[in-house]
Amino acid sequence: MNVPHASPPTHARIRVLIAEDQALIRRGMSMLLDAASDIEVVGQAADGVEAVELARRLLPDVVLMDLHMPRKGGVLATREIAAALPHTRVMVLTTFDRDDLVFDAVRAGAQAYLLKDASEDEVIDTVRAVHRGESRLTPQIARKVMDQFRLLADRIATNDAAAPAGSASPAASEPAPPAPDTPDPLTDREAAVLEQIAKGQSNRQIAAALHLAEGTVKNHVSRIMQKLHANTRTELAVLVLARKDAGKP
Repeated sequence: MNVPHASPPTHARIRVLIAEDQALIRRGMSMLLDAASDIEVVGQAADGVEAVELARRLLPDVVLMDLHMPRKGGVLATREIAAALPHTRVMVLTTFDRDDLVFDAVRAGAQAYLLKDASEDEVIDTVRAVHRGESRLTPQIARKVMDQFRLLADRIATNDAAAPAGSASPAASEPAPPAPDTPDPLTDREAAVLEQIAKGQSNRQIAAALHLAEGTVKNHVSRIMQKLHANTRTELAVLVLARKDAGKP
């Protein structure tokens, strides 16, 4: 491998950990990514347990994660890495497009979800995009995630349209639950930040577009996630689209 260790500085290149149980695919992906001048593969894991251990030790910028692996699956490994390493972003690359796996991976913290029939250029471009803080989903995966969030948006809309205050209804005799999942309203500034997130913009790009400090944007993003009960920017992006699709403001 003709990758000089001293130049360029390691921080100038995107440090990638590959988690894939099939050795042939793992080596092929490593060769593909190492051929890019701005990407460096710093480790390879053969299962989910090893992926979490190497991620904690190597602190990669991006983890390329398969979902179906021995000992510990990719969804659980993604959740543990996202919780322990907030600066490490997980990008799923798998053959599986089952609805439950897609949604679970996004909920666990995956910033991108590609299928293994993606082109080489698409894989490399997605690694770069995820490193910039963007979210990427292939069209068929985006549709699946959208469907899940449409259900959520419809459920919220149905609850909002339920019997108005003071009117009698069959359920009126039952005590109303505290409804912890009802999202708090966003401020105008938070709504503007959320719109930028839905466009796939990074914090730096949002800061430039809205004339804010990058630290202020980070605070807004954290607050938006709390209000909308989202775990990742990907969830926020598809939630915006789902709400628009359901006729929400």
